Amino acid sequence: MILPIAFAEHLARDRRRSAHTVRAYQATAERLMAFLQGHWGAAVTREALGQITATDLRAFLAARRGAETGTGLGNASAARELSAVRAFLAFVGVAAPRLSGPRVKKGVPRPISPDEAIALADTVAEARDEPWIGARDLAVLLLLYGAGLRIGEAVGLTGAALPLGETLVVTGKRGKTRMVPLLPQVHAAVETYVSLCPYALARDAPLFRGAKGGSLAPGLIRRAVQTARAQLGLAERTTPHALRHSFATHLLGRGADLRALQELLGHASLGSTQIYTAVDAAHLLDVYRSAHPRA
Repeated sequence: MILPIAFAEHLARDRRRSAHTVRAYQATAERLMAFLQGHWGAAVTREALGQITATDLRAFLAARRGAETGTGLGNASAARELSAVRAFLAFVGVAAPRLSGPRVKKGVPRPISPDEAIALADTVAEARDEPWIGARDLAVLLLLYGAGLRIGEAVGLTGAALPLGETLVVTGKRGKTRMVPLLPQVHAAVETYVSLCPYALARDAPLFRGAKGGSLAPGLIRRAVQTARAQLGLAERTTPHALRHSFATHLLGRGADLRALQELLGHASLGSTQIYTAVDAAHLLDVYRSAHPRA
């Protein structure tokens, strides 16, 4: 399918979307065109897409959600699918029909305590047989909790980050760069990994390496965290991304300004950062309910 491929190239080249987003949006565009071909009984061209209606889109989403079987996409996934469809139609020059997306209840991320964050990172590191791999995992997880990086941002660092200073330049979503301060403990953890890593860390090569020297896969860190959280009795929502949530929540709880937090997290809008005011309030309620004798 030519249009979905061109759409993917546009997202990667012009919009600077992540590889994950590009793959997901291209897949949605391909699914939409395949559905419409069967739905309309004719080839789907750019001109034909100009005739798409809200009824067509509802039928597509119903098929994706498994309306007849009760299986398929949930509200959040269906909303993302509709967002991708709108982006695809805009790319081909078609005004998307007005259609309300499914209502998505926004969950409030639950942070973990500083002690739990450090215990999680230590447990992951201690489970490794090779010291340099344990040091690598510790450094990555402390970058998430101590500097607020996303897992993709951490594993995406290159040797150009060396030698480390008091700050680190991070490339986030859509190629946006930001500067984050490095706590002494985080700085030391990365330096320890660098000193133990058996591979040459060239400026244009990945900083964090897999066991065989290639790029470190985020999934490897996620699986290690999953094992460690079970050992520590932590909740299932204790993921690498939860460390970033904890970073933001703990800063806010200690008086950090929302605008400053927005810059540290690399959020495009303040609205994305404001969720942490709800996180902090939720944490306070948890403390109150567990400690107050009348709660």
